[in-house]
Amino acid sequence: MITALKNILHSSLHLFYPHTCDGCGSDLLSSKELLCGQCIFNLPNTFFADSAGNQVEKIFTGRLGIKAAYSQLYFNKGALVQQLIHQLKYKGNREIGIYLGKLMGQALLNNERFGHIDFLVPLPLFAAKEHQRGYNQATVLCNGISEVLHVPVSKGNVERRRFTQTQTRKHRTERWENVADSFIINNPAALEGKHLLLVDDVVTTGATLDACGNMMLQVPGTTLSIATLACAGK
Repeated sequence: MITALKNILHSSLHLFYPHTCDGCGSDLLSSKELLCGQCIFNLPNTFFADSAGNQVEKIFTGRLGIKAAYSQLYFNKGALVQQLIHQLKYKGNREIGIYLGKLMGQALLNNERFGHIDFLVPLPLFAAKEHQRGYNQATVLCNGISEVLHVPVSKGNVERRRFTQTQTRKHRTERWENVADSFIINNPAALEGKHLLLVDDVVTTGATLDACGNMMLQVPGTTLSIATLACAGK
């Protein structure tokens, strides 16, 4: 009798307050899940974490002295990953960011190329932009990664000191000029001699990560790796 009542209550709640997939909107999923089985199956994994000389590492060749770099997923306009990133950045959906960060953490767990990371460093937003959004999406991803790797997130040591316009519609040269001298290190001693994993949501030309990473490498003894949730699709 009690089980039957619970089932009726659950069905009623689902009718009036449906729990839907953050990817496709389907309601065919458990109340504890964020993505349905179909969307999980369709996540376009790159498998770059295990591949030296991958597409993301080539972006930084000759520009930034990194130990390793990778992206978890391929990004294509109008596809699933764009929908999930939109949920994270513009719809206040931090839960999906934690979920995706955990996927990244699982790819890095016991991975020799990314071994012995001391701090996760979210690519900083300009303070006014972060205040407007309410959070930094890169920090949310870091929090998810941290839950898996048990590596602390470095907050406040790397700062974006000036506002930069969106990079989306800029050409390669304009992107470089837009972010030049945008970052500062507030507490170099805290990062000295550490292996730092710089984290962001999407990498395209890599101009912003490059500008931030080069500033971080000015701290004596630092080693730098890069992880992003997504990169341009095939």
